[in-house]
Amino acid sequence: MRLLLISNSTNAGEEYLKYPIGDIAEFLSCANEVLFIPYAAVTFSYDEYAAKVQRRFDEIDIRVRPIHREADPVRAVMEAEAVVVGGGNTFALIKKMQEQRLLGPLHERIMDGLPYVGWSAGSNVACPTIRTTNDMPIVEPESFRAIGAVGFQINPHYLDANPVGHAGETREQRIEEFIAANPGVYVAGLREGCMLHVEGNGMTLKGPRPMRVFRFGEAPREIEPGADLSFLMEKA
Repeated sequence: MRLLLISNSTNAGEEYLKYPIGDIAEFLSCANEVLFIPYAAVTFSYDEYAAKVQRRFDEIDIRVRPIHREADPVRAVMEAEAVVVGGGNTFALIKKMQEQRLLGPLHERIMDGLPYVGWSAGSNVACPTIRTTNDMPIVEPESFRAIGAVGFQINPHYLDANPVGHAGETREQRIEEFIAANPGVYVAGLREGCMLHVEGNGMTLKGPRPMRVFRFGEAPREIEPGADLSFLMEKA
């Protein structure tokens, strides 16, 4: 199993996909073409999304093949060299993936070693469910079930505090609600600029910031970049 699960596409003040493109290039070094899933786009077209990703992937000499142009999306998944799933709205993404019956084939191919890259919503859908996304629903999927390539949940764009003057719940409080309702499930609070690199049963954190890990009945843990996160790969 090979996964690169990225918190966010763009760091503040930087160009789109600029910070992770080196890691993506290294991860996809054996691929000439990727199957791109753009279904998280809501306010712009799938064609626009694919073109935007292709412009960045031109730098690493990889062709982007958009799944929405395929006559048979399931067959495209089964024949892909690698799959890339972009960020946006997680509910819109999973709804379309469920409608096209992509979850089972993706899980099968990933378990067989298909390289998978996702950022933001694309990282969410690699988890068992999308229940730790930050997004508003926008659309209603068949269920919250996702690919289940990993056995833990990710909260991308994880923030430690609310803006000054805002009295609403913090991200940590929301995650604490989730683990109270779902004991035994790990949640990885993945801060911006960071990513999880999975190879087989091993996983490491890459990036400039630690990751905050939550589980019911345990104090939240700060995990530093480079640390071995194999314990998260154990199924709940």
